[in-house]
Formats: sequence, C-alpha cells, structure tokens
Amino acid sequence: MFTQWTGKCLFRLSTAETGTVFLKQRRIFIMPTRAGLIFGLMLMVLFICSINYNLSLGFALTFLLASCAIVGMHLTFRNLAYLHLSPGRTSPVYAGEIAQFSVQLDNRRSYERYAIRLAFITDGAVGIPHFTDIPSHASSDVTPSTPASERGWLTAPRIRLQTTFPLGLLQAWAYWQPAMQVLVYPRPEADSPPLPLSAGTQTDGRGNAGYDDFAGIRAYQSGDSMRQLAWRQIARSNDGALVSKQFEGGAASELVLDYSKLPPTMDVEHKLARMTSWVLMAEAQGLPYAFHLAHLYLPPSIGPAHQAACLQVLALYGHAP
Repeated sequence: MFTQWTGKCLFRLSTAETGTVFLKQRRIFIMPTRAGLIFGLMLMVLFICSINYNLSLGFALTFLLASCAIVGMHLTFRNLAYLHLSPGRTSPVYAGEIAQFSVQLDNRRSYERYAIRLAFITDGAVGIPHFTDIPSHASSDVTPSTPASERGWLTAPRIRLQTTFPLGLLQAWAYWQPAMQVLVYPRPEADSPPLPLSAGTQTDGRGNAGYDDFAGIRAYQSGDSMRQLAWRQIARSNDGALVSKQFEGGAASELVLDYSKLPPTMDVEHKLARMTSWVLMAEAQGLPYAFHLAHLYLPPSIGPAHQAACLQVLALYGHAP
C-alpha cells in the first residue's frame, strides 16, 4: 500500500504514453522490503553489540553485511532502470472473457535482467503478476491480462513493474500507462433462436430455385462457403487452384440480420447479444448475410472481414465516437 501511495504522489500518469517508453532514473522508486527492514534492524543490533563489547570481528561482520546491502541496492535499481517498454498487439474478445495486452520489454544494456514482475493495477488492486527474465541486448514479450466485463473499447490499465533482485532486501518499481485498447464484442446469447431465414432459404444455404441451378465454375473468391468448392475440378487441376461452383440466383441475399426486427420487449444489450450470436451462427454455417443496425447497412457477404465489421458495429453501438 505504501509503495502504491508513493508512486501516485511522486509520479502521476495523467495521460496514456504512446510509442516506446524509456525507464530513466527519475521513474524508478526503491524502498526496503519487510526482509530488508529486519536486516537493517539486525545490523543496528550487531553494531551496538560490537561497540558495547568492543568486538573487532563484530565490526567487520557488520560493515561486510552493510556493504552487501549497498551493492544489492545498486543491483536492484539497475535491474529495472534503463528498460525500453513498447506496446504490442491486441486481439478482440467477447464480454465476460479475459482481455490480453501484449507488451515488449527491451534490454539494450550489456547485462541481463532477472525476475522482473509485471502486473496491471485496477482500482488500486494489483492484478495477476507475470515474471520474466531478459537477456542482454534482447527483449521479452509479456502478456498481462484483465477481465473485460463490458462491450466497447477497453483501455489498458496502468502497469506496475517491480523487482527485488538479487537479495530481496529492497524493491524497485516503476509505473507505465501504455496507450493500448482492446475491442470487446457483446457476449453472444447463450440459447439464441435459429437464424431469421426467409421462406426461400434452407439452413444449408441452398435456395429452392436458384441455388440448385448449376451455372458453371469460377475462380475461388474470399468468403465462398466450403460447400461451394468444386472439389472434383480442384483434384483434377495440375496446380491445385481453388475453384467454386456458380449457381443462378441463390440465397446469398436472403439472410438479413436486422436489429429493428427484434422484439421491442428486449433491452438493448439483449438485442446486441442475439445479433452477435446470429453473426457467429451464419459464419459457422457458411451463409452469406446482410447486416442492418440503425442507419448502417452492410450488404450480404461472409468471411472474417465481414464478421469483424459487424461485431465492431455491435460493440460500439450507442458509444460516443
């Protein structure tokens, strides 16, 4: 608690820090640990006893231990100072999951760093710690995590880096507020109803009229269903190029995920959860689908890019741009 209070009072991070951050001397704080306080008390007792009984070996032992503590203090400070911190990549998650933020610790010095402890600080509490060693002239990737309870953009909490290497008598720490965000999608509805397919659409993506009318073979396009691949022609080709079957008409535009068509008795979050579930179901079944939410309309498509665009709209619905 004292170290957290000291860090807040002596070094306040008002805004997120973009790019690579250098841990210079003024950003490092150092204090004795509980073991260090006991060690200091022991040195005082040894020193007093050596004076009272005029013990030459007592003085030698006291000064030797004190010298080790001073050297340890320098090594503890050096183990954390002069690191370069860089934000890494993030991946979207669903509400209720754990968001992970990848960060990189770069050691550009000729000595190694040991047992560096890294953890998020949320609401004054320290999260799950991650420990790492960094060789000289090398870097280490660490992935701290935090719960993602609500949809939208989740900003990375403040990070606390700490070390007690080598003796555990002192602890050095520093704070870093990286400019990182993770997009949190709405949590999919657990038991959502079937997809709102139109009368002319079957659950396997075939239409009663058009989709059964084979029209020929064309080159594979991103987003084509696995059911559309012409496996016989692919096996016969020399280069193994992917080709798809082409049908006249079809059900590509008959599946529309429309937010306004949901029951008015459902609240906003429930509607978004159902829409999220339907997007995942359509992708799993290989059904091209259109997406309609408020004033935004996305034409029928399928694939990772279309799915990500729909989920992002759902995640940010009602949030300020």
